[in-house]
Amino acid sequence: MMKKSTGNGFHNFIPVFCVFLFSCKTRADKSVEAHPSDSIHSCMNLPSRIVTSDTGNRIAASADSSFAGMVYIPAGSYMMGADNSQASSDEYPKHEVELNAFWMDETEVTNAQFQRFVAATGYITTAEQKPDWEELKKNVPPGTAKPPDSVMVPASLVFRQTEGPADLHDFNQWWSWVPGANWKNPAGPGSNISGKENYPVVHVSWYDAMAYCKWSGKRLPTEAEWEFAARGGLSNNIYPWGNQHVNEGQPKTNSWEGNFPYTNEEKDGYTRSAPAKSFNCNGYGLYNMAGNVWEWCHDWYDASYYGSLKNSKSNNPKGPLQSNDPEDPHTPKKSLRGGSFLCNDSYCSGYRVARRMKSSPDTGLEHTGFRCARDARK
Repeated sequence: MMKKSTGNGFHNFIPVFCVFLFSCKTRADKSVEAHPSDSIHSCMNLPSRIVTSDTGNRIAASADSSFAGMVYIPAGSYMMGADNSQASSDEYPKHEVELNAFWMDETEVTNAQFQRFVAATGYITTAEQKPDWEELKKNVPPGTAKPPDSVMVPASLVFRQTEGPADLHDFNQWWSWVPGANWKNPAGPGSNISGKENYPVVHVSWYDAMAYCKWSGKRLPTEAEWEFAARGGLSNNIYPWGNQHVNEGQPKTNSWEGNFPYTNEEKDGYTRSAPAKSFNCNGYGLYNMAGNVWEWCHDWYDASYYGSLKNSKSNNPKGPLQSNDPEDPHTPKKSLRGGSFLCNDSYCSGYRVARRMKSSPDTGLEHTGFRCARDARK
């Protein structure tokens, strides 16, 4: 469960809005020895922020049906799931998956691309809308008091580096609910994306990503497709580049190097997100499949889903029919992959290709983005 803030007012209510709360407890998995530097896994108790599931219904597909900026991922089979002792229980059991060929964006969707979408459709993202308390209270514990009006405003969560060591169970120490923070103003009022047109768009919810996909004639990748593509043709390796540790050799991704959340050594050159085409691509030609920003997948998140697939080969699995998060059963979750610029071995090791993550579909954050996929023509 999530550690509750001891403050008053808004700080007591931050858990309602937080998206990526890398968590409050270690997942118990007796079958796997915990990695000594990754003892805190990603548990996210994420009540819904605002329900906008119909927002994309007004979006019409654009006329562009090209595969420009996409990479062809050949058909194939692989073993999906855990590769080392850092794995969480939801990464087990490892199981065989077979996939048809598909296309995937070579980078995360950029600010420039998302700007064209907004200009063409007038779309308003979740973070730009006022939270709906009537919907929100359906997904919080009974008796939860309504937060003050000063909090119920268009806003999003922004990372704040701490001045010293922090309790890694208490995300309130490094996440701030910032009114006016959204994809155009990622750090809040006064910030902008000028000069960052080729950076990944952030503060986007799953619904925002789905709306963009509809407009672009694409879709979100499934978890199975995402992991297969991230592996880049390698078999049972830990990272998109192989097995060399993320912090060894030349920088291979944008992650947190140092002591999270207060000392970032910036060996990779970045404190927050990096341009979408940074570092070397993987074997399939995909960039930033580890670190930088978390990426939405199409699937519902089910902590025990892999167990239903053991001892058989799954053909093009689309994920579970509904969400199942024992740590927060009241809030449906969608899956995310890839890690972010905040990932560190002491915290979440999200840059591993098998690492799974979850969040309510109506929430975005400063380190949340996406990339699209498209079926291969037959």
